[in-house]
Amino acid sequence: MSKAGTIKAIRPERAIAGGEIEIMVEGLVTEPGGAIECFANGLRCRIVAASSTRVLAILPECDDSSVIVQIENGGDESNGFPIVFGKLLTDGMHLVANPAIDPADDALILTQSGSRGQQLPNTLYRLETDGYVDELPVEIMNPTGIAFSPDGAMYVTNRAEGVVSRIDRGEDAIAFATGMGIATGLAFDREGIMYVGDRSGTIYRVPEFGHADKFATLEPSVSAYHIAFGPDGRLFATAPGLASHDYIYVIDKGGDVERYARGFGRPQGLAFDKEGNLYAAACYQGKHGIVRVAAETRAVEHFAAGSNFVGLCFTRNGEMVVATNEAVYSLNVGIYGTLLG
Repeated sequence: MSKAGTIKAIRPERAIAGGEIEIMVEGLVTEPGGAIECFANGLRCRIVAASSTRVLAILPECDDSSVIVQIENGGDESNGFPIVFGKLLTDGMHLVANPAIDPADDALILTQSGSRGQQLPNTLYRLETDGYVDELPVEIMNPTGIAFSPDGAMYVTNRAEGVVSRIDRGEDAIAFATGMGIATGLAFDREGIMYVGDRSGTIYRVPEFGHADKFATLEPSVSAYHIAFGPDGRLFATAPGLASHDYIYVIDKGGDVERYARGFGRPQGLAFDKEGNLYAAACYQGKHGIVRVAAETRAVEHFAAGSNFVGLCFTRNGEMVVATNEAVYSLNVGIYGTLLG
C-alpha cells in the first residue's frame, strides 16, 4: 500500500501561483520526521499543514494552464489530480478594481493607478488578444473603475478628483461628471445610465452629461467601492473595511440597500455569470481568492485560490480574467459573463 495515499479531491480546483489549495487524501501515512512532499507538474509546492486526510499546499509558478498535483511520501507517489491553473497575462501593473474588456476587439483595459494624487507618465494600458501591451496616450490621474457604455464608449473614474471621464479614441479624457468624492466603482444599467461609487459613502446615479444624483448610501470604505449590475437589474456593491465579516450589498431601483451575503474579508471586484451567480474577489473563512455566491441559495464557495485579488471579469471565450494588485491572469473555466466591460 502506498504511503502517499490517494488524492480524492482538491478544493478549489482553480488557482494561480501563490494560491493555497486543500488536498483531500485517503490513506496518507504521517509519521514523526516523515518526508511528505507535494508537487505541481513536478515543481515542489510549499506544504502549510498535513494530516492523514488533508494537505494544505501553496502552488508554485507553473507555465501550463492545466496542472497535475501529486503527493510523494517515502518514495511512494499518489495519483495525479488535475486543477485549472492561471496563466500570467502581464504584470508590472497597479490595479485597484476590475479590469475591463473592450467590446470592440476584446482587448483588456488595465491600469497603472498609482497612489492617490500621484500622476504617473502612463496610467492606462491595452492588453491585446495577441499578448501585446500598449500604452494609451491619454493623461488621467489615478484611474480606478473602468466600464464601457452600451454604445461602446469607455469611461474611467479618477479617485483623486472625484471625476468620471469618457476616453475618446484612447487619447482624450473628457470630464463627464464631477464632484463625486473619491470616485471609484463604475457600472452601467440596461438603459445605459451610469452609476458611480464614492468610497466615502455614496453611490451616484448619472443620467446625463454633467448631472449626478445621490442614489444610495453605504458604509465608508478603506478601499475602492466596487459595483456591478446583476442579471435581475439590481446593483451589487462591496465597500471593503477592516473586519473579516464584511457584506456584499444589493441595491434595488429605488436606492434601498439590502445585505446580500456576509462573512467576507476585504471583498472587492464583482462579476456575474449568465446563470446569475455572483463572483467576488474576497477572503472567506480564511481562504483567499475568488468566491462564488449561488444565485438561488446564496451559498458561498471558494472558487479560485490566490492572494491579493482586487478584481475579475469574463471574456467571450469563457475565461475568467483575475487581477491582483500587480498582475493579470487568465483561468480557463468555461464560464460566460452577463456583460462585457
